[in-house]
Amino acid sequence: MKIRTTLVILTVLFSTQFCTAQLSTVDKLNQLYGLYQEKSITDKRFKQVDIIPLVEKRRTTEPFKVLRAGESIEGRPIYLVQIGAGKTKVLLWSQMHGDESTATMALMDMFNFFEANDAMNELREKLVNELSIYIIPMLNPDGAERFQRQNAIGIDLNRDALRLQTPEANILKTVRDEIEPTWGFNLHDQSRYYSVGDTDKPATISFLAPAFNKEKDINTVRRNSMKLIVGMNEVLQQYIPGQVAKYNDSFEPRAFGDNIQKWGTSTILIESGGHYDDREKQYIRKMNFLAIMNALNEIADGSYTRHNILDYEAIPFNSRRLYDLLLKRVNVPLYGQTFMLDLAFNRLEIEEEDGVYYRGRLAYIGDLSTNAGYKTLDASDYNVTMGKVHPTTFETVLDAMQTPTEEYLKAGYTTLKMTKLPPLSQLTDYPLQLMLDNQTLYNKIQLNGNPSFFLERNGVKEYAVINGRLIDMKE
Repeated sequence: MKIRTTLVILTVLFSTQFCTAQLSTVDKLNQLYGLYQEKSITDKRFKQVDIIPLVEKRRTTEPFKVLRAGESIEGRPIYLVQIGAGKTKVLLWSQMHGDESTATMALMDMFNFFEANDAMNELREKLVNELSIYIIPMLNPDGAERFQRQNAIGIDLNRDALRLQTPEANILKTVRDEIEPTWGFNLHDQSRYYSVGDTDKPATISFLAPAFNKEKDINTVRRNSMKLIVGMNEVLQQYIPGQVAKYNDSFEPRAFGDNIQKWGTSTILIESGGHYDDREKQYIRKMNFLAIMNALNEIADGSYTRHNILDYEAIPFNSRRLYDLLLKRVNVPLYGQTFMLDLAFNRLEIEEEDGVYYRGRLAYIGDLSTNAGYKTLDASDYNVTMGKVHPTTFETVLDAMQTPTEEYLKAGYTTLKMTKLPPLSQLTDYPLQLMLDNQTLYNKIQLNGNPSFFLERNGVKEYAVINGRLIDMKE
């Protein structure tokens, strides 16, 4: 029996090693990603001060070179980091819009990858020997400080490629002209409410080989962008199947991506959208890392040339048709009548001093038969019953919690009165609405409101909708 057991163990070990050896490069990176993920950044709202140490410490680390490319309007440094010294030059720039930070996180993960020493050493050596990778990790630090799209004086840097009025735009143009990269990666975020074509799936990643003229002609430079995107799409389909789209390809003469393509650099736009239960975009960050690393690998060995641009054309365009919560065909009493309506909620991000608060917003009332939601409920058998305010005024949330939430809900209460409210950021996940005792509650089904109500069937409350979230009372 000992011999048989030993043989079984050896067989399992050999099979595991054989299977690992057969993994693709990206699969191996996926398995090891936890070692590369920069642990100091865990959400999408961070400032330049959070990444400066991550950049500065590379000044004395191989294979990095860290340069100061210039300064923002408010005097914050804009860095240019070089990795490798190969003949093919690649330029990546992120956070041109200050509130689009997903790829910046992925670039920090890339820094960790390039200084690691593990089973991916062969890939590292290949990339640093074949490529010269130039990275501007945060082009708009002033915008990042405010978590806003524009820079400090309110200019959208991605509409300043021609006039070059801002120092940040000048830095990007100067870097591109001095390096003359063969490849460029324009790294952005898009709304989480984009879907892949007419499907119900979110466009977690959208790619684009930007047009360089109004006619959307395809020359060698743009064709190479398309081919590289095909490889990136093939990789991502393994992890987010059906959740990759193309971004709108209309020519924008003021935008950097379109112009850099025009100036002879094969440019790839990456737009990070939404993914289920990933508000802070930590999984999407990983998808950026895997897609970019695959692209660098294919550039280094030239394997991108095997791809067909027809496969690029087959990627569906994204379409803005998603909501956070969609209730379909629900019976709503209004003005003495009952209307069968679709109700769509989005959850707005409101930044507070100590965190983020998500506030529900009734974004659409009417026919949404062509739309979808991250969470969708066919509510055709349900009637809306508005929630009530509990008559007691509580001193603290702890006082209110002496009664279980389900008891409030079963009694028809969705709102509690307080003498003092805690910070909003602490209320994001609280299942009931809180209000000050001297406030008046306007709890109505109205556009842009934040109504609290129940979905009732056969006289039984089965769901509650509070702060734009669906609560299953059966659970």
